[in-house]
Amino acid sequence: MPTGQPDLWGASDAYERYMGRWSRKVAPLFLAWVGAPPAARWIDIGCGTGVLTSAILAACEPKRVLGVDSAAPFLEAAKERIRDPRVAFVKGDALAIPEGDGAFGMAVSGLVLNFVPDKDAAIREMIRVVRPGGTVALYVWDYAGHMQAMRCFFDVATALDPAARDFDDGVKAPICRPGPLRDLFLGAGLTGVEVRAIDIPTAFESFEDYWAPFLGGTGSAPKYCMSLDEAARERLREAVRRRLPTGPDGEILLAARAWAVKGRVAG
Repeated sequence: MPTGQPDLWGASDAYERYMGRWSRKVAPLFLAWVGAPPAARWIDIGCGTGVLTSAILAACEPKRVLGVDSAAPFLEAAKERIRDPRVAFVKGDALAIPEGDGAFGMAVSGLVLNFVPDKDAAIREMIRVVRPGGTVALYVWDYAGHMQAMRCFFDVATALDPAARDFDDGVKAPICRPGPLRDLFLGAGLTGVEVRAIDIPTAFESFEDYWAPFLGGTGSAPKYCMSLDEAARERLREAVRRRLPTGPDGEILLAARAWAVKGRVAG
């Protein structure tokens, strides 16, 4: 996952529990909306543990998929989980993709853009590696709005400790809204730009199922959670528990929204 915060993402298993399980629900909906001809060449930038790559293989009949990521633990997890002759994984950065001009028909990225320090440069790189008429598309979480699991956490955390705002992607990632995403793509010269919301349910079996990923230290909210001393973390835990809607059997039913954007390379 290319990022300007190299210590933010490290443990692939922790990421799977924190965000990977929800990204698996978004990825097929994103791909169905993007649309792609069979036998296309794809590049998945910030491929992480291979969630989006797996969905491309399952739904899009690709000729080739290249997964690029700067985090070695994620790449190793992806290589272990995905053994398909059409796929290769390489270490690289979103700002310097290790591929030639026009090498792909589809360039996609899932849940990465907000962690890239120069977003304009990242989109230019995606465009560079796509042939004229090809597609550039990505999706990000709606951190400031309908990502309920994280919004509850940070709303409670900030009420207890204003310093939590420094970790809140809803504050730190203004790009994760439809207007800024559309402007980014249009400003880069992409044509036929469209933005849409993708909504999924996020059901937790219990409060422990909800809370455990925040103890993994991977991602902004877990980083904040694990920066607290034990007493402060327990206060936060209990305050979050009181805020969450809980069903009669302890289940917690929430929802998550991702914003997706796509455009065509001119030429």
